[in-house]
Amino acid sequence: MTAARQRALLLILAAVALIGALAWFAARPSATSGPAKKPRVLLLTSLPLVFGEDFGLEGGSPALGELSKSYQVVPISTTAPADLRKARLLLMAQPPAQTAENLVALDDWVRAGGRVMLLADPLLEWPSSRPLGDPLRPSPVFADTGLLQHWGLRLIPPAERGPQMRELGGHEVMTASSGSLSGHCEMGGARLTARCRIGRGRATIVADADFLNLRDLDGPTDNNLKGLVAELANLRQE
Repeated sequence: MTAARQRALLLILAAVALIGALAWFAARPSATSGPAKKPRVLLLTSLPLVFGEDFGLEGGSPALGELSKSYQVVPISTTAPADLRKARLLLMAQPPAQTAENLVALDDWVRAGGRVMLLADPLLEWPSSRPLGDPLRPSPVFADTGLLQHWGLRLIPPAERGPQMRELGGHEVMTASSGSLSGHCEMGGARLTARCRIGRGRATIVADADFLNLRDLDGPTDNNLKGLVAELANLRQE
């Protein structure tokens, strides 16, 4: 079997595993079936937030647990129109690269009034047991194919690697080799975040995703998820 065919087969198997895992997540008993229905937030990520790297059923990450307190979390695998129609709020955490068609769909969705929070890490340090090149391994850099430039932003890698306290959502959070942003949007947290008005919608971009990895960060992480939830709430209420 040629290398190209092997890679194609690997991608197909990865897609089947991901679809099966998302189907299980969607079919499990919902914690939102009480009288007060929680708002939906779509989640698109390459990070092991919903399942572990082996797609086991041992439960989600602390970030998923914190989000689930306030939202009905709906995992999606692309920004295709059919997926985006499921809600008006989207969290993209170091997402996998999207096709040109899906990027256009995302831009259209935001301009029509959608709200997206994008965690775009220019130097991800989240450990992974999967080998380099594995399609299920999180990308070490944000897979930007022109989206940020289209929104008038530039993602800048860190000058130095290592842990650093930054501000997010009014909280001091621990990051790992976080980057910064430049452009015409409203900047916050010493340029860790950019809050952009795009058509009738809003986009908040954060130049770090490692702050969600509470287990492996070197330093205090008590406020990390508070910062995530607060920034997401600000975006939803704007």
